[in-house]
Amino acid sequence: MYTFLLLICSIYPFQSIFVIIKLIFMFEFDQYLGFLAFLTILTIGFWLMIFLLTFVVPYWLFGNIKELLKEKRDKKRAARNA
Repeated sequence: MYTFLLLICSIYPFQSIFVIIKLIFMFEFDQYLGFLAFLTILTIGFWLMIFLLTFVVPYWLFGNIKELLKEKRDKKRAARNA
């Protein structure tokens, strides 16, 4: 195999790197599908984390703080009126 690669390098010096990469890193179809599935899951996870960190977590924190302040205010009013 290495003599074949050396022959290709001597005949096509500029295109030989692409031929070598194709010969060494050629995927089977199931490996290609696995790689696409991996990239899909990785992308979905990335955008899910962006969505959670920019919308859901601030919404949850703001609502929690708002309810806490409301409870304290109602507790003060109940103590003052009693």
